[in-house]
Amino acid sequence: MKLNEIRDNDGAHAAKTRVGRGIGSGKGKTAGSGHKGQLARSGVALRGFEGGQMPLYRRLPKRGFNNHFKSRYAVINLQELQKAVDSGKLDSGKPITEDVLRAAGLLRKSFDGIRVLGQGDIKAKVTLEVSGASKSAVAAIEKAGGTIKVTVESKRDPDGPKKGKKTKAKKAAPAGDKGGDAPAPEASATDE
Repeated sequence: MKLNEIRDNDGAHAAKTRVGRGIGSGKGKTAGSGHKGQLARSGVALRGFEGGQMPLYRRLPKRGFNNHFKSRYAVINLQELQKAVDSGKLDSGKPITEDVLRAAGLLRKSFDGIRVLGQGDIKAKVTLEVSGASKSAVAAIEKAGGTIKVTVESKRDPDGPKKGKKTKAKKAAPAGDKGGDAPAPEASATDE
C-alpha cells in the first residue's frame, strides 16, 4: 500500500446534501427550509431559546466564581514517591526536582508547579525540591531523614486577618468635648 492509495472505507463519509438548487434537485423549491419566517433565513441560532420563557441557563442559580489568577498545582503523594523509589524510577541518592518527576513518568502536567501531599508513608531518604508541600508531607519526609525545599512561598499571611468577632473602632471625641454640658460663655465687659 502507498500513501496515495489510502482511501476512506465506503460509507465512512456521507456526501453533503446540495440544497437550494431548484425544484429539479429533489429537495424542492424551499430546499427543506419551509416557508418564509425566521427559520427560513440564514444566520439564525436559537440554541437555548425557549419561546420567550426564562431559559434553563438563566433559571439555574449561579454559585461561586472562578479565580483566573489562582495557581494550579499537580499533586503527588508520599506513597507514589516511595513506590517510584522502590521500582527504580527515582534515585533517592540524587535531588528530586519537578523535571525529574516528570521524566520518571509520575506526572504528565505540572501546571504552575508540583505539590507534595502526605497520603501514605515514605521510608526512603529523599531530597525533594518542589513548588509546595503540606505540613504532614514535610514532617514525614524529615522523619525519614530526607529534606524538602519549597520553591514557592505561601501566599497566605500567617499573621493576616483571623476569623472571629470584628471589633469596631471607637470614634474619637472632638477636642474640648468632655461629654458634659457646654460651659456658659463668660459675660463681656460691654454687656450691662
